Amino acid sequence: MIWSFLAVLFSGWLYVDASYRGPQWQRWVFKPVTMLLLLGWAWQAPLHTTEYFILLGLLATLIGDALMLLPQKRMLYAIGAFFLSHLLYTLCFTSHIAMNFYWPIPLALLIIGALLITTLWSRLDTLRWPVCTLIGMTLLMVWVAAESYVILPDDRSFSIAVGASLLLVGIAIWLISHYRWRFRADSALIAACYFAGHFMIVRSLWL
Repeated sequence: MIWSFLAVLFSGWLYVDASYRGPQWQRWVFKPVTMLLLLGWAWQAPLHTTEYFILLGLLATLIGDALMLLPQKRMLYAIGAFFLSHLLYTLCFTSHIAMNFYWPIPLALLIIGALLITTLWSRLDTLRWPVCTLIGMTLLMVWVAAESYVILPDDRSFSIAVGASLLLVGIAIWLISHYRWRFRADSALIAACYFAGHFMIVRSLWL
């Protein structure tokens, strides 16, 4: 397990570094390699039935990544793959808790979602509703993950909550960078949040 863990960290770091200052081929190689290593690391974990949703979520993410790397980006299909990934993660998270309603969490997420959609709305054109659906699904995933930590604050639920939150931050930076404002370190920040988020979710399988 320790070698799989180190391989994921090293490959993820190479991709993040390439996103900031490295050659394009390094990004094309190490993004799928890191996801495949995460998938292999997750497969080695002692999985319960519902935790296979995380494996399926990683596969959906890998498909979305592949669509984004095509010469003509299939943005709509990639958004659909990321939506499916977050849905599968959410199904896994909900299977371990009895949902409660701690109102500050959904309130904060609704505000974040409203601000993000307002920022992007005029630039989305035909992708308005697919992007809004992806944002909504990601917010739901974070809500379920945060609720699980509030109800049962252990290492596993903490790892899930942090992982889901990082994926939300990564999605937000990606959308803002793609449709609104580009800045120097955007690709590196997106990559760091992306891999750290998936890493923390896979890490929860070992706790």
